Amino acid sequence: MHIVHYFKRVRLEDGGVVRAILDWCVIMRGRGHRVTLLTFDDTDVPAAWRTGDPALPHVVRIAAPVLPGQCLPRRALASAAEVLRGADVVHLHAIWSPSNNQVARLARRLGVPYIVSVHGMLDDWCMGQRTLKKRLYLALLGRRTLSGARFVHCTAQAELDQARKWLSHDRGVVIPLVFDLEPFRVLPGPEDARNALGLGGGDERPVLLFLSRLHYKKGIPHLIEATARLRDRGMPCLLLVAGSGDAPYMRTLEAQVRDLGLTSDVRFIGFISGTRKVSLYEAADLFVLPTSQENFGFVLPEALACGTPVLTTRGVDIWPELVESGGGVITEPEAGSIADAIEPLLRDPQRRRAMGERGRAWVLEHLDPQRIAGAYERLYETAAVRGATGSPITSR
Repeated sequence: MHIVHYFKRVRLEDGGVVRAILDWCVIMRGRGHRVTLLTFDDTDVPAAWRTGDPALPHVVRIAAPVLPGQCLPRRALASAAEVLRGADVVHLHAIWSPSNNQVARLARRLGVPYIVSVHGMLDDWCMGQRTLKKRLYLALLGRRTLSGARFVHCTAQAELDQARKWLSHDRGVVIPLVFDLEPFRVLPGPEDARNALGLGGGDERPVLLFLSRLHYKKGIPHLIEATARLRDRGMPCLLLVAGSGDAPYMRTLEAQVRDLGLTSDVRFIGFISGTRKVSLYEAADLFVLPTSQENFGFVLPEALACGTPVLTTRGVDIWPELVESGGGVITEPEAGSIADAIEPLLRDPQRRRAMGERGRAWVLEHLDPQRIAGAYERLYETAAVRGATGSPITSR
């Protein structure tokens, strides 16, 4: 099959969706399919994809939007049409981008089936933000894109349950995100991160890790305040905040740290990737993501794959799966609840170790990329049959 993915901007700093798309492309190409990534920003696409090597996915960069509303110019749509004409199926990612609607409309005109992954953007929390604007967008553009999709893809049942309120059909499917587990099969150990960040050296405080985009929905202020409460209870911790975000929001977080007297207890360490990110997960005693909303939350199974237990909230669509794994604890996105959940875990190293072992085993089995890729393969094959009905087999 020839599978085309479209996503407007490929920058790893934007979070898990980008990571998932890149892994999707690699794994499906490895299964013998022709894969093309269509984008107008290929910043973090592997350079080898631009060489035309037939063994690798191919990237096609189209002209960036210059029109009001972030719409693609005509020359971009002409380039996209050349790619879509040779496709069996198109996979669109996210829904709040006008360019996605343009590519969907182009696919319909050319008679090419497409799938839309909503990536949590129809979750209740998300739809509660700028509600009027989003309802208007759906009415004018989004509903046509969704209704014309062969399937609407969600990564967890909890996500589909929320998305159904905005769908006019029952073609929703649930398949976990696919991601490359190879960097996690043989772990590098925590030493690289410890040496690079100056951890240890007589500092016996347990390490809490937050790693994600620095965005207000992620609940970082709750975690900072929880760190202060733990200190006041006689349980001092070192909180590492890894990720990038808008400068004004960063300044508010830094001001909170100063106001709470946590300048030696909270460190902002910036965007971390590659082997050092894996090492950083291993260096942490507990991974914490006190988010208000998250779709798949890549960082959570990544932490589990490193044997590090996780603490998060029901705002994550895969929270039931995290509990099932044995490696996750669920709490409320509020400082007191977070501190109450962290404290017993930090006081019980044996429990943390057992959680980490169970969580790692669960990820390696249930999120095996080839198993999940097989489900996407069946999804694409079903979508590519014009007029076919029924849902594909899922990975579960």
